[in-house]
Amino acid sequence: MTFGEHVFLYCERGTNAALWAEPINAISNAGFFLAALVAWQILLWRPRAERSPDHFLLIGLAFLIGFGSLAFHLYADEGTALADVVPIVLFMLVYLGFVLNRFLAVPPGFTVLLVIGFAALIGAAMQVQCWDGGIGWPGPDVGAKPCLNGSVAYLPALGALVVVAMLLAERSHRAAPYVAWAAVIFTVSIIFRSLDMSFCDQLVIDGRKVGTHFIWHLLNAVVLFLLLLASFRAEPVVEAVTEAEPAPAPVPPLAEAVPAKDEPKESPEVASAGQEAALKEAEPEPAAAPEPEAAKDEPQAEPEAAGETEDEPADEPEAEPAEPEVAKKGKSKKKPSFSA
Repeated sequence: MTFGEHVFLYCERGTNAALWAEPINAISNAGFFLAALVAWQILLWRPRAERSPDHFLLIGLAFLIGFGSLAFHLYADEGTALADVVPIVLFMLVYLGFVLNRFLAVPPGFTVLLVIGFAALIGAAMQVQCWDGGIGWPGPDVGAKPCLNGSVAYLPALGALVVVAMLLAERSHRAAPYVAWAAVIFTVSIIFRSLDMSFCDQLVIDGRKVGTHFIWHLLNAVVLFLLLLASFRAEPVVEAVTEAEPAPAPVPPLAEAVPAKDEPKESPEVASAGQEAALKEAEPEPAAAPEPEAAKDEPQAEPEAAGETEDEPADEPEAEPAEPEVAKKGKSKKKPSFSA
C-alpha cells in the first residue's frame, strides 16, 4: 500500500480519480466546520469556570474531522484516507474518556483501561470483512470486501453511545438527552452510509450518480454538535481546598447610650445620684433602731403587761411618790425640780 494509491469507495466518485469527482460529498463536509464553530462560540459564552481544556480539545478534533474528510473526498488516496479516519477515532477515544471520567465518575486508571479496550475493539472491527458465505477476518486470496461498505468499524461507537445514554438517563444526568439523540441520529447515519453503493443507481442528480454518503456527513455533523453540547453539561472541575475554621468574631465593646437630642444629658454626679437612689429603693428597709433608755433621773414607765394587744392604750404614768414626812419637814416649801 502506498499513500498515493487511489481509493474508490463511494458511489459519487465511482472510478474517477479527478480532484473534483465528489463535489457533493466534499461540500457536505461544511457541516463539520459549522458544528465546530457554533459549539466553540457557545463555549466562549459560558462562564470561565465551566470551560476546560477537554472542551477545546473536542472542538479541535471536530475541526480536524472536517479537514480530513474534505481532503479524502478531494484526493481519495491512502494518505488522505488516514487523515479521514484518524481524527474520527481520536474523537471517539477522547470523548469516551471524557464521559467515563466527567459524567460517570470512573477513576482515571479504570478510564484508561476502558479506553484502551475500546480502541482494540475498533481496530478489530475495522478488519471485519465479508465474502460469499462468510464474515470475519479472512485469509489472503479470498476476495473479501469490507462489510456494510466499511460501516462495521463504527458499530462499537454506536454501542458505546447507547450504553452511555442509558447510564446517564438512569442517573438523571442533564447530558442524557443529548447523548440519547446523538445515538439515534448516529444509527440512521450508519444506515445511509451502508446503503451508499446499494442506491447508487437510484439517486441521480443532473445525470450524475450521487449515492447517500453526503447524508452520512450531514447527520454526523449533527451528532458531533449534540455530543459537544452534552460535554458542556459536565460539572465544573473544582480543586479541593481545605477550608480553615473561621476565627470567632470579636465581641464588640459595649456602646454607651447616647441621649436623644431633645433629652437633657445628665451630668455624672446627677446620674450617680439617681443610680444610688434606685439602689436604695431596691434594698430592704432596715429594722427600726431600739429607743434610747430613759435617763436615770426620769421615771420609767412600767412595761406592758403580758397578753396586752397593741391596740390597747398604754397605762398612764404613775404619780410621783410622796416624799417622806421627815424630809418634808426639813425642806423648803418649794417643789423639787428635775433635769430635762
